Amino acid sequence: MAQKSILIDKSLLFAARIIKLNNHLIREKHENIISKQIIRSATSIGANSNEAIYGQSKADFIAKLHIALKETAETEYWLRLLVLSEYITNAEGDSLLKDCLEIKKILIATLNTAKTNNG
Repeated sequence: MAQKSILIDKSLLFAARIIKLNNHLIREKHENIISKQIIRSATSIGANSNEAIYGQSKADFIAKLHIALKETAETEYWLRLLVLSEYITNAEGDSLLKDCLEIKKILIATLNTAKTNNG
């Protein structure tokens, strides 16, 4: 249970950082396409993780966390693209990627535990 709250806390803080990034991309860089993609995928991580906690079954819990994991992978892609296209600096990208990858590791560990525990 503790790991789930860590996941929710970290994904919520990460989503807030991405919202700030989105505002920066739109206001300062006049970038609207990637910013819409990354805000959708990054905020979906926490939403699906939170929804998983209230799943109707273990299968539902696992399914929602798999969706969150896929959204994490998509967010990672958009962050790497933003760095490569020089919309954000390497330092900004590295900081956000570090958080994204940490969430990814927590999701994988949680999924592995859920799949191996019976009942």
